[in-house]
Amino acid sequence: MSLAWVRRYGGFALAAALLSVCLSAQERPPTAKDLAQRVNRHYDNLRSLRANFQESYEGLGINRAESGTLLLEKPGRMRWEYSAPPGKVFLIDGKYAWFYTPGDPQVQRIAAKELDDLRSPLRFLLGHTDLEKELTGLQLAAGPNGNGKPVLMGVPKGQEKRVTRITLAVEPATGALVAIEIDEVDGAVTRFTFSDQQPDVPVPAATFRFTPPKGVPVVDGLPPV
Repeated sequence: MSLAWVRRYGGFALAAALLSVCLSAQERPPTAKDLAQRVNRHYDNLRSLRANFQESYEGLGINRAESGTLLLEKPGRMRWEYSAPPGKVFLIDGKYAWFYTPGDPQVQRIAAKELDDLRSPLRFLLGHTDLEKELTGLQLAAGPNGNGKPVLMGVPKGQEKRVTRITLAVEPATGALVAIEIDEVDGAVTRFTFSDQQPDVPVPAATFRFTPPKGVPVVDGLPPV
């Protein structure tokens, strides 16, 4: 190879090599750590979130499908407003969690720090997010789930006696969760899918205040199954 060739074409060769490296890095699928960090960054930067949700439960002879609107606001506030069944509410005001379905004889309330409820799978995203600390055995699934998104799997710390696995389908470009599936030790499976996600929407303060219906007593204790 002549010196003249190197001078003439060497720059192109170097540029091509660098481009090849860059393209290879872009094509490399994310690792579990990469994806978890994208989720961490996405939710750490949010102040509030509104999204539509679909929820399903299968197990113990029950097959249930519900839907509604989810509202999150930091620090520690969450509201699941159900449209099907209409009027059902699951709310965390930062101190207490409230549960009510129209027709129930009572409102149930429990201290948020004592909450062990699978309708709050995003609760760990209401503070400083670190999936690698929140989920034991965090790993990337072998393939994408039905909606074509990469999936993280692990076991929520503190719920090992109840949950065998939680899977999180992630929008890789943003780190937003688009679906969650929770497998329990008794074989029951709860699924959530999220759509029309709107970050940092203004949320009125009254959204996270629960007022019991007139004549319905409030009972402190464990939430319903």
